[in-house]
Amino acid sequence: MIIKLILIAGLTLAGLFAYRAGRGARSLALRRIGFLLAMALCIVAVLAPSTISGVARLVGVGRGTDLVLYIFVLASLFIWIGLYRRLHDMEERFVDLARQIALGKISPPETPSVEVPANGHGRS
Repeated sequence: MIIKLILIAGLTLAGLFAYRAGRGARSLALRRIGFLLAMALCIVAVLAPSTISGVARLVGVGRGTDLVLYIFVLASLFIWIGLYRRLHDMEERFVDLARQIALGKISPPETPSVEVPANGHGRS
């Protein structure tokens, strides 16, 4: 029963993460703390795999491997949502930049000129 509550809480957090606004210092700090926590859990799982099995039984999962799978699925969900948000933000920035260039508010970046040697070949 405990695992169901943990999974529902994780899914709820993923939903909130998907719809929260902005990226600030707090968000960066939470991501870094989450990463460090995940790394610590991975180290514990490698050094003491029986601990994972004990935790799995404690939360109502039959095997430690099943618990690892559930955690992996939740972590993947957070990663997918984060990547989607980042791509969406980049797309919006590209659209804004294209609009500004089209309206002449900013000039497009200059492309470096390529000089052709006198002999007509690329490099000698």
